Amino acid sequence: KVKLVESGGGLVQPGGSLRLSCAASGFTFSAYAMSWVRQAPGKGLEWVSTITFNGGTTTYRDSVKGRFITSRDNARNTLYLQMNSLKTEDTAMYYCAKALDNNYASRGQGTQVTVSS
Repeated sequence: KVKLVESGGGLVQPGGSLRLSCAASGFTFSAYAMSWVRQAPGKGLEWVSTITFNGGTTTYRDSVKGRFITSRDNARNTLYLQMNSLKTEDTAMYYCAKALDNNYASRGQGTQVTVSS
């Protein structure tokens, strides 16, 4: 059974940094493109970033380009999201999911990121 466990969220001041992790199990992690998505209070799921199965290509939504970096360690079955220069509008629950899942159905329980002074 697919299991994804996100961690690393927290409260950070604007301009700060956080590194999220996503531990994967129950499937061949190295064979799948993976995505980070987020959901702000009262809003729908929003795609943040995708990384190909081997980490060769990453894509980002415009609002996080140049600030966020997605990476993966296939030997550790782990996905990462390095978030720098955080803004209040980055406040959301962050999830990882298999990139091609319908509505990111495989996502885990999420990790909360709050950017506030």
